[in-house]
Amino acid sequence: MKHLNQLIKYLIIAMLLAQPALAKDRAELLDATCDPELQEGLENCLKNLKLEDAAEKKVLSVVLVDITDPDHHRLAYANPNHMMYAASLPKIAILLGAFEKIAAGQMTLDEETRETLTRMIRNSSNTAATEMLNRVGKSYLANLLQSPQYRLYDRSTNGGLWVGKEYAKKGAWQRDPLHNLSHGATALQAARFYLMLENGQLVSPEYSREMKQILSHPAINHKFVKGIKNLYPDANIYRKSGTWGPYHADSGIIEHDGRRYIAVALADSPQGGRWLSELIVELDKLVR
Repeated sequence: MKHLNQLIKYLIIAMLLAQPALAKDRAELLDATCDPELQEGLENCLKNLKLEDAAEKKVLSVVLVDITDPDHHRLAYANPNHMMYAASLPKIAILLGAFEKIAAGQMTLDEETRETLTRMIRNSSNTAATEMLNRVGKSYLANLLQSPQYRLYDRSTNGGLWVGKEYAKKGAWQRDPLHNLSHGATALQAARFYLMLENGQLVSPEYSREMKQILSHPAINHKFVKGIKNLYPDANIYRKSGTWGPYHADSGIIEHDGRRYIAVALADSPQGGRWLSELIVELDKLVR
């Protein structure tokens, strides 16, 4: 019994020591080094679409991650850590917060909750998003996004996903600390969200699959969905977009014909919706 107790003690110590490493693995999933070929392809895409100037002026941010080979991710980007107003895109953060609460036994994934989460994501319902944000808790979500476990909002990398306001007329609860945005994102942190989702590292493998299912079958046919579905009607798209005034955002995992990739784009332009529809078609061609 004495030896058994010592063994249990050593196992507990080993688990505690391993926790920071797990947090670091989750935080560092995307190597900042670009794949030279993919990066050149992205830069050519921007040039061909006459979006070089938009990228230069930082009114366009793009991240592309080719995950076709699960053992070798390929990364390319433009302005990956430039934080922008992202409208409804940060609703993915509320989705994460809800599943963390569900995993902790503080919320139940019943039919009503699942329906509300689905409307928040697929239909981008502001009413559903506000309801879920309040159920999750604003302070809880802000702390979760900044936690060592996820670091989806990281001051050392210029921010990331942030939800500091209900999706309603009510004023902001807490704007992000670095840029004073109510609903913000960087393209790189949004891409990290999807990569962790794909790797089963958001909450748990089981709940990552649940979240991915909710992100499927987008009900709004614009931006990435419009560009891809026109060419590949059977493509699987797991996605969240955002639109408010001149701000246009889209993000997601796209799968078709053996190709699988993560794409995120944020734009500050009245032409942003068209930019994103055209851009995703060209980005798709780079994936192999």
